[in-house]
Amino acid sequence: MSTNSLVSTFVGSSDEYSDSKQFASKFNFAMVPKANPLDFVNDLKNSKGPENKIANFKKGTTTLGFVFQGGVLIAVDSRASMGQFDSSEVVRKVIEINNRMLGTMAGGAADCMFWEENLARQVKLYELNYGEQLSVSAASKLFSNMLLQYKNSGLSVGTMIAGSDSKGTHLYYCDNDGSRVKGERFAVGSGGTYAYGILDTYYRYDLTVEEAVQLGKRAISEATFMDSGSGGVVRVYHVHQGGWTKIVEAEDNSELIWKHRQNNGVVFHDKNLI
Repeated sequence: MSTNSLVSTFVGSSDEYSDSKQFASKFNFAMVPKANPLDFVNDLKNSKGPENKIANFKKGTTTLGFVFQGGVLIAVDSRASMGQFDSSEVVRKVIEINNRMLGTMAGGAADCMFWEENLARQVKLYELNYGEQLSVSAASKLFSNMLLQYKNSGLSVGTMIAGSDSKGTHLYYCDNDGSRVKGERFAVGSGGTYAYGILDTYYRYDLTVEEAVQLGKRAISEATFMDSGSGGVVRVYHVHQGGWTKIVEAEDNSELIWKHRQNNGVVFHDKNLI
């Protein structure tokens, strides 16, 4: 598919719009002039000059989501890396697609932000043109189809799409290969392995909202302690029937980790050696 999937929404028959091809071309994403754009990215990585830093992706992040009896809980960290350096501690890794859907960011920040904001635009256009809201399933499918068109083009996207519609609350994982998976628990990013350790240990479907928030905060803070590419603050969203609510705007992970461990009675040293 060479044109945007919503072109058909605006462009009717050839008799109605003679310039349909020109209109459709405005929705194409310009790529580098090479047969395989991924070769261009690899050439940048392998070059000896300063330009190799442009494509030197050293990803570090932790995002997670899980389904429970109260809906879907989304928690993310806020650290962004640039090569070997931490470039920011305050990145907002949750994209508010609309008042019912959220997307998370893991991978290349620019790639995630561009394509998720593009999804938000298309979801809004669908609503304006058809007078109804797009389901979470359809939105995630639209997102994965967009990424599939540019598979092997050097994109770096690992996204969870969470939201509510007339059929309930839902959680999907989508990535730059065009993969799309519906599930109950996902942890995406370099710290995901550590977050899974907490989720697998303490997750229950019958968690209360308060318990779910605490579990999300603990999983993120533990991951930031173990993974140098993750850190900053934790942000928590609760997706429920009818929309979503921001529960935690920004809580310092470096403080949370010690609160969690001290509450569990973890002994850090032998007092006799002091």
